Amino acid sequence: MEVVSEGEEVVNSLADAVGSAPCTGDANSAEHASQLDHNDEPGDSGSLEENASNRGEELAGGKRPREDSQSAQQTEQNGDYTEKGQASDQNEEEKEESLRGKRARVAEYPVADARERSGEQILGLPTGKAITLNEIQQDKLTRIALENWSVTLKDATRPQFSPELVDEIYRKELLVTVGNKTVPLQRVMVLEISQYLENYLWPNFDPHSSTFEHLMSIILMVNEKFRENVPAWKCFHDRKENFEPFLKRILTLKDEGRQLNIAEKTNYLLFIIHCFQSLEDEMVRGPVLRLVTLQLWHYLSPGRLQMELSLHEELIDHWKKLMKRETRAAKKGDGYVNAKERLDVKFIPLLLHEFVDTLDSVVVHNAKANLMDGDSEEVDAAEIPVLANALLYCERFVEFLIDLLSQLPTRRFTRALIEDFAIVSKCRLSALYSHTRGRLFAQLVDLLRFYEGFEIDDQTGSHLSDDDVLLAHCSKLQAFQLLCFKRVPKLKDLSLTNIGALEKRADLSKRLSVLLPEELRDLVCNKLNILSSSDPWSHKTEFLMEIMVSTFEKRLSQREAINALPLYPNEQVMWDESFVPSINYTGEGCLALPKLNLQFLTLHDYLLRNFNLFRLESTYEIREDVHDILQRMGAYVNGEGGTSFRGWARMAVPIKEFKITEVKRPNIGEVKPSACIAEVTFSIQKYKGPMRSEWDELKEHDVLFLLSIQPPLEQLSNAESLELSVLERFGLQYVRGCEVIEMRDEEGHLMNDFTGRVKREDWKPPQGELRTAVVALDTAQYHMDVSSMGDKDEDIYSTFHVLMRRKPKENNFKAILESIRDLMNEDYIVPGWLRDIILGYGDPGAAHWKNMKNQLKVIDFKDTFLDAQHLRDSFEGFDVVFQNADESNNQNPPPPYRVTFPKSFMTNPKMSGSKRKGLIPDATIESSNDAHDKIYAEAYVPPDPGPYPQDKPKQNTVRFTPVQVLPI
Repeated sequence: MEVVSEGEEVVNSLADAVGSAPCTGDANSAEHASQLDHNDEPGDSGSLEENASNRGEELAGGKRPREDSQSAQQTEQNGDYTEKGQASDQNEEEKEESLRGKRARVAEYPVADARERSGEQILGLPTGKAITLNEIQQDKLTRIALENWSVTLKDATRPQFSPELVDEIYRKELLVTVGNKTVPLQRVMVLEISQYLENYLWPNFDPHSSTFEHLMSIILMVNEKFRENVPAWKCFHDRKENFEPFLKRILTLKDEGRQLNIAEKTNYLLFIIHCFQSLEDEMVRGPVLRLVTLQLWHYLSPGRLQMELSLHEELIDHWKKLMKRETRAAKKGDGYVNAKERLDVKFIPLLLHEFVDTLDSVVVHNAKANLMDGDSEEVDAAEIPVLANALLYCERFVEFLIDLLSQLPTRRFTRALIEDFAIVSKCRLSALYSHTRGRLFAQLVDLLRFYEGFEIDDQTGSHLSDDDVLLAHCSKLQAFQLLCFKRVPKLKDLSLTNIGALEKRADLSKRLSVLLPEELRDLVCNKLNILSSSDPWSHKTEFLMEIMVSTFEKRLSQREAINALPLYPNEQVMWDESFVPSINYTGEGCLALPKLNLQFLTLHDYLLRNFNLFRLESTYEIREDVHDILQRMGAYVNGEGGTSFRGWARMAVPIKEFKITEVKRPNIGEVKPSACIAEVTFSIQKYKGPMRSEWDELKEHDVLFLLSIQPPLEQLSNAESLELSVLERFGLQYVRGCEVIEMRDEEGHLMNDFTGRVKREDWKPPQGELRTAVVALDTAQYHMDVSSMGDKDEDIYSTFHVLMRRKPKENNFKAILESIRDLMNEDYIVPGWLRDIILGYGDPGAAHWKNMKNQLKVIDFKDTFLDAQHLRDSFEGFDVVFQNADESNNQNPPPPYRVTFPKSFMTNPKMSGSKRKGLIPDATIESSNDAHDKIYAEAYVPPDPGPYPQDKPKQNTVRFTPVQVLPI
């Protein structure tokens, strides 16, 4: 009976994932559910793509976008509203508003160009029809599962393991050779539901005899478990002793003679990503961390190795011991393998070489040959899948490097290797980085560049302050100038120039352009040792120049970058699919978002990741509201060429007048204005009753949005609308946020003032139909807009047409983001004893008060204890001795008490283990029964609060238990 409920639940969740209604059925059919009809071939997505193109955003099981477009057209035909009609429409809108929270918001923004991939293709949304339970039962994989590894089979009737069956399933159902997918998602989901990994693959895995197909099948099933956010390593713990041999087979998979295609390479890489993201599992952590040890530096160029050892002198002794051990092993000669040929040493360097080859050959050549013209009709159809899969592989690999650099245990020795390979510079100069289809790849590369230069000491894990980073930057530039003065005559002028003139990219490029290509190569590879002379890219002048500039240019610090970032989303961020997907993200692709791991580099890193993720989460909600407003307002071009509105919306009004009244000078050390004040005038004449009151209730600190709309000249058909993005369909030009400072009515009287400027007896109801909101614009966004504005460009702040508000309960994002940003501008956010716990290092027990240093021997408990007996009960095992201020012998004085603890009570337990593995208490200190251990309690008279009863502070009335007293 238990199997039945589990199977039905899994099938229902699977049905929800592909947009179908929940289905029910018997245990066996539900447990081995399938996503495709049994006649579907893997990788054959023609019918799915055709179905998806017809259905559009209806994948979630509803037709909201089409219904909304029809309702919008009906609104346009109705023209102006009468008061009666408006009231009924307002009631309808109120009903719809109440239902909006119950609806799933999905798939409304096909922003990609019609010639480019759709959103489903970019993010891997499963497309196709919703399947029925009957189709699930008839699927051939369901029948195979029932016959071979179903949990309902008895041992006597269960057939023996068949490697040929595993090979056949992989070749016919899982292997992808054509198309733009790396895995047939729905076939893998069927196998996952049937517990293919737990009941068949892993129990029958043999480290010596298992086939290539067997290993790849395990990889695909583990990846699927991670995609579905279910425990992936649980079944591996049943045969824990085989996990390390299994991982060794995985690492040597590419050396077994079988050439992996690009889809298999991507799945293989995704499995490695999941391994490095599972360091909390002890079974996984040990074998994986051996891939990122000091021995990686065997693959550094000689000059880079010397430079790294000179920067980290504490590693010199470790490196010498490593070399001595290698020398002794080489002399013995018994099965000695060169360090560079060992699996755990060469694995990551070989992956880096493979990535560069893929980036430089498959992607770049195909992109140059077929895609640079931007005409998809001229692209060879046979090469499109290769490019799409290679693109996903490159995106996944950059994600892998970001994961390595964003965790301290994996960052220590890999950062130098990644810099020595110049991965970031090679990516930035690739054709994919600047191509329209490589936008996500470019954003991932920028994130990789950020973590490569993160402000942290790789060896100690300590955060580097802005002064430390600036000092290191200036020291590096001075050393470069000294080298140029001594050994590069052509750069003598550069060596005598002030540092401020060299740290900018354009200035440094101009000064280095006097060198010939061979001279530049000699400077980079031989004199500065930034790049190995054996690197295939070392003969490219543009690449060498990029290496030099990226090494010596000054980068914005974390604080400068976060302070220069607008808190309000604009139209570019809202409809950027790489940051804020408008469809259900299924996990087949990757996003340019930071991950919330169990470990973080520093507290600033922790705050920055939360800042970015919360900012994008709120952006998604704001985008939904903006899209809803655009549909309801029904903007059109009037006879004078201006923008008018046929419809109306409860949460938006047309703007009568907008003007900027004050722009204050920047603060010292900043470039953005210290404040930017504007006034927005609008009319609430057409609103009656509750909706009018909602607009009149706007107050200080409420967040509003300003929309600039230029609708298309001609009305679009339904088919044309679906092919366009939201920005093109509705003519949305700009979105800017602002915060209310004060509200005034038509006569200029303050409304909803809580500052005391309007006395209670002087208060009057709002007058007239016009309202003026004095708002504060985002100074960072204003500075960016003004700086990017050319001589002939229009002024963004003179084009606003609509003022939009949001529900107050959903509109607190600005205050939260501002609080996180303020914390990032502080040096000391949390106490030292809590820092490692938040960052994910050490033992949480180390934050217990008994394990802390510098404990207080005397503690004033104030009103914690209700009486003397309460104090005695809280510290059983100790003699409580009262010392009264009047030197009396009263052993039951009233509280409050100052308590002095004995040394035995405050002793730290001995701890063992390293910081990375966690501190483990060797013994627990318990309360001693020794009569000599005494606690001295001093009763004192609290300060007199005053003669008035209201001045007396509220006293504690809770009789805390001994366990509760210890944390206090």
